[in-house]
Amino acid sequence: MKRFVKRWITRAVLSVSLVAATVSASYGEDKLVRIGYQKYGKLVLLKGRGTLEEKLRPLGYQVSWTEFPSGPPLLEALNVGSIDFGIAGETPPIFAQAAGAPLVYLAYDPPAPRGEAILVPKDSSLKSVAYLRGKKVALNKGSNVHYLLVKALEHAGLKYTDIQPVFLAPADALAAFTRGSVDAWVIWDPYEAAAEASTGARILADGTGLVANHQFYFSSKKFLAENARAVDVLLEALNEADDWTKNHIDEVAAQLSPSVGLPAPVLATSLRRESYGIRPINDEVIASQQRIADTFVALGLLPKPVTVSDLQRKQGS
Repeated sequence: MKRFVKRWITRAVLSVSLVAATVSASYGEDKLVRIGYQKYGKLVLLKGRGTLEEKLRPLGYQVSWTEFPSGPPLLEALNVGSIDFGIAGETPPIFAQAAGAPLVYLAYDPPAPRGEAILVPKDSSLKSVAYLRGKKVALNKGSNVHYLLVKALEHAGLKYTDIQPVFLAPADALAAFTRGSVDAWVIWDPYEAAAEASTGARILADGTGLVANHQFYFSSKKFLAENARAVDVLLEALNEADDWTKNHIDEVAAQLSPSVGLPAPVLATSLRRESYGIRPINDEVIASQQRIADTFVALGLLPKPVTVSDLQRKQGS
């Protein structure tokens, strides 16, 4: 099982598709919605259902899908104009904004704090986050789990500088974690659930009481300005897929298993730790994002301050 999960994570990281722009010519005169998605998540569910294409066809749109291993490269693709719409967690858009990405916050998922965690090997002597002082902790830089680590350390009375962060993508982090090269791994679902199932990894702490772990939906400013109706139809289709999924978790897990490459019980665990009910962006969640941005500025991890509300979708747009 351990070898199987390692192969799956490696494939997930290496399977980034060719950028959607390279295939746009094949859609003739139809307008194109280029969607960036990750190996697992709400957009994968929507893609599998095929309902978005049906809803956008009467408006004269075709859809292309491009897979990314995580939020940071997805938002970089949005930044350079290779995709029009995508999903990422709390931290990637803050770093993308600091880099000048022309993105717009459109909607978000409610909090899902159990969907990310700090893992330690099953036989680790570490009993709490406080034991991480001086330890090597693997994480994906600039991802949601980066903020979880900061807040968990703070809650335990430690500083970020008290640990040794080791920045690794999920496949490399799993390898380091299983061979004992790092003491802990901060990771999100379904990698989290897969590691628990395959290695017996223990959860030292998840996001409960520490972070919200929101997921956000974005488009480029240009695409929203020129295609607001298509964006609204896309969000409507996402909500329908979301509503169906929350009441059919085992069925959805079985359907996703072949394409995602993980056993259905692992995916069911991940789906039960997700949140449901996609919501329009609002001032409260933007304020939450601003607190995250300010935290990273104070730690010297963000190159410059950002004003998150500058990227909030305005009413009527």
